Amino acid sequence: MNFQWYPGHMTKAIRMMQENIKLIDIIIELTDARIPAAGRNPDIDELGKNKYRLIILNKADLADPLVTKKWKEYYESQGFFVMEMNSKTGNEAGKVKDMVQNACAEKIERDKKRGIVGRPIRAMVAGIPNVGKSTFINKLAGRASAKTGNKPGVTKGKQWISLGKNMQLLDTPGILWPKFEDQTIGLHIALIGSLNDENIDTTELSCELIKILAENYPNAIIEKYNIDRDKLSELEQEQYATPASAVLSAIAINRKCFKQGAVPDMDRAAALLLDDFRNGRLGRISLERPENY
Repeated sequence: MNFQWYPGHMTKAIRMMQENIKLIDIIIELTDARIPAAGRNPDIDELGKNKYRLIILNKADLADPLVTKKWKEYYESQGFFVMEMNSKTGNEAGKVKDMVQNACAEKIERDKKRGIVGRPIRAMVAGIPNVGKSTFINKLAGRASAKTGNKPGVTKGKQWISLGKNMQLLDTPGILWPKFEDQTIGLHIALIGSLNDENIDTTELSCELIKILAENYPNAIIEKYNIDRDKLSELEQEQYATPASAVLSAIAINRKCFKQGAVPDMDRAAALLLDDFRNGRLGRISLERPENY
C-alpha cells in the first residue's frame, strides 16, 4: 500500500509555525502512545532546535503500558521531558503545567536576573493530525477553547489560548510531511486514523493490522470476536484466502456482516475491526517498540 495525505492547509500551517517559533519558549509535542516514533513529524524536530521540548505520549490508555514505559525512558534518554497522558479523562493538567515550568526553569531564572518577572511561558502545541491536541488544550484550559473531532484536519489555523498569568498556548493544525520515506510509518499513521480514510483501501489496511496483531497480540482478535480456531482453519483453506482475509471473513460471520447470497462482507468487517482497534476495544495495543528504532 502507498500512504500519503498532504492537503494544502498543512503547507500553510508549517509556514505559520516557522513564522511564530521566535515567540515560543517550549514546544509541547503530542504523539499517539501506540506509535510514538511514526507519530512524530520530523519537521517539528527541525523547527524546535534550541527550544525546550516536552513530548506527551497521548492516548496512553489505548497503548500497552509496558511498552509505553519503555518509550518514556527512550525519549528521556534523548533529553526530552516526557509525560504519559489520556487527554480525554486524565487529570494530569496540573502535572503538565508543572513540567513545562521545570523544562523552562533555566529560562525563567535568566529572565529574573534581567528583571523580567511574571512573563508567561509561551508554548506551541504541535503534532500530526488526530493525536488529540485540541482535547489536550481544552483539558489544560479547563474549558472548550479548541475545536475537537475524531477525524484528522479539524484544526486548520493558529489560535492563542491563555492559561492564566503563567502560560500561553499556541494551538496549531496537525501537520504531516510531504513524503513518507518508509511506508511502515505511513501504515502506522493510517492505522490510528491520522490519514483520511477516504483515500485508503481500508480493507487492505485492516489486513495489515491483522498481520501486526498476529505477531504481537495473537489472541486479541480471537478473544474480541469469539472466533473458533477450527472454523478459522477452514476459512484459510478456501480458494484465494490468506490468513488475514480468513480472519476478516471470521469477523464478518461472527458479527453477521453479509452481502447478498450470505457472502461475508469483508469491507464492513474491516471497518468494524479498524474502529474497534482505534477505540481500544481490542485491548491496550502498541504498534511500535523502541528497540526497533
